[in-house]
Amino acid sequence: MEYVYAALLLHSAGGKVTEEGVKKVLTAAGVKTEEPRIKALVAALSEIKIEDALKAAQAMPVAAAPAAEPKKEEKKPEDDKKKGEEALAGLGALFG
Repeated sequence: MEYVYAALLLHSAGGKVTEEGVKKVLTAAGVKTEEPRIKALVAALSEIKIEDALKAAQAMPVAAAPAAEPKKEEKKPEDDKKKGEEALAGLGALFG
């Protein structure tokens, strides 16, 4: 991710995104660089208009993170049994 950040930093500063520039930014930030990754990034970005991609990304609505479901209390078997007995007692009153 830091490779992309370096490219975005170069772009926002008005510079051209080059292998040398990305490497300098990463080195200044204390990131160990990998030449193949830098080359792949610069090659991929050479075919993209970064400004248009940023505008398109801003136009997309941000998906809301799903709300955490409240914890359900575990029903104890005793509670179910007690409720069942109460329901049967109520039915007995109807017929009784």
